[in-house]
Amino acid sequence: MDQLVPVNSIEDIFPIYRDTPISKMLQYHNLELKYEFYENAELLIGMCMDNRKKLHIPENFAYIIRTGGGNLRFSEFKISYAIAVGGIKSIALIGHDHCGMVNLMSKKEIFINALINDAGWDPSAAEDHFLHFAPMFEIGNELDFVMSETKRLRLRYPKIQVAPFFYKLEDNKLYQIKED
Repeated sequence: MDQLVPVNSIEDIFPIYRDTPISKMLQYHNLELKYEFYENAELLIGMCMDNRKKLHIPENFAYIIRTGGGNLRFSEFKISYAIAVGGIKSIALIGHDHCGMVNLMSKKEIFINALINDAGWDPSAAEDHFLHFAPMFEIGNELDFVMSETKRLRLRYPKIQVAPFFYKLEDNKLYQIKED
């Protein structure tokens, strides 16, 4: 986690993000910048669906796609829509610690039993469902995943600023990620 850089003042924001919607996001969330009014979104945020995270940003400021682990592999049409129709030029990808999409195989029995007992699934269908989808949604290490997803999206959308961030549950703050 040596790559994580806190944002405790405007001066802490990496120069590449200054005067961009990314900077505004960091200021709203970490520095309690007073909300401005937005008629249109300026940013797309990709983040985990985890209920323990809440961003402090104004209404209409951003499109937000929340998926398990912040995995946007199956959300490219939505990303393209935000760029093509919504006019966004920046994407913030936010990973977080203690993500449930890490080590999914360790949750196999709990997952299958809950589908059987709580959702009424057939045992065979529940197991097939887990085994089919778990490999698609397993993210491995949270920090490594947000970095690989950043690189993937930069290749896919080369004219769009794609920036990786990390949300720490212990302090509910966003951290910049130093890239190699």
